[in-house]
Amino acid sequence: MKRTLLILVSVLLPISMFAQSLTLQDIYIRDPFILVDDGTYYLYASSSVDGKGGVAVYTSKDLKSWTDRTQVMTLPDGNWSQGGIWAPEVHKYKGKYYLFATVNEPTKWKMSKEDWPDYIYRATQIFCSKSPMGPFVPTSVFPQTPIDYMALDGTLFVEDNEPYMVFCHEWVQTVDGTVEFVKLDKKLSKAVTDPVRMFYGSTCPVAEPDNVNYVTDGCFMYRTKTGKLLMIWASFGPDGYAECIAESLTGRLAGPWRQQSEPLFKQDGGHAMIFKDLEGKLRLVLHSPNGGGLERAKLFTLEDTGDTLRIVE
Repeated sequence: MKRTLLILVSVLLPISMFAQSLTLQDIYIRDPFILVDDGTYYLYASSSVDGKGGVAVYTSKDLKSWTDRTQVMTLPDGNWSQGGIWAPEVHKYKGKYYLFATVNEPTKWKMSKEDWPDYIYRATQIFCSKSPMGPFVPTSVFPQTPIDYMALDGTLFVEDNEPYMVFCHEWVQTVDGTVEFVKLDKKLSKAVTDPVRMFYGSTCPVAEPDNVNYVTDGCFMYRTKTGKLLMIWASFGPDGYAECIAESLTGRLAGPWRQQSEPLFKQDGGHAMIFKDLEGKLRLVLHSPNGGGLERAKLFTLEDTGDTLRIVE
């Protein structure tokens, strides 16, 4: 028996040694999101299975060496859509883990400009699990963004112990994209208020129109060490995909909101989020470049000045 155990250990040990063999440069990913939980980093990514949209996760202990992907959610039968997933992110809330994901529906909508092509409908849907490793199941079989909106990139924000979803009302429907929010019920299963507009994409000083439209993309909330409420969000500027910073003049979700003059990042990278690493450093992750199949997660160290955020490393 002892000999059998020794043989098993000798066989399994090399496998375990190679379990964490990926670097971020090995992983194609757009819209990266990293959850830090119980000493582990979880990097979530889109991952379809047999034509159904889904989400996978890579894990790491040091942000350098990553395990290969594990599927944590596949859209179930009976869901409002089985289409592809964009921009998954996971938030821990009241002891559970909530996955926010943009779900694409093959139904095509006619957009606001007569000469524009039809676009695939999409909306943000929320899923829940007891573990960051899933399995995640829908809190509702319907999306939580307004049904008549072309919406994407929903994120969780908690204010006065109440859950809200901040999301982008997409430029393909509005021409000048917006960022808006709705209040959610306690189970994060449905919106309980009408959407409130926070700002237009054209208000960002570095944003430039693509023909006539202004993109709003990848919103993420952050409160500074002095209590200022910021939002980082992505659009397009002179040097490509860029990360803008908006600030609430009241420190509240309802704003009013003002765009800061300097972008956080402007060298063709964006859809970022912020987290604290296991050493307590403030970190930013985004994808760059923004196309060509070359997209990778890029990590930066941030400085919180109290008034704004700056990349320092």
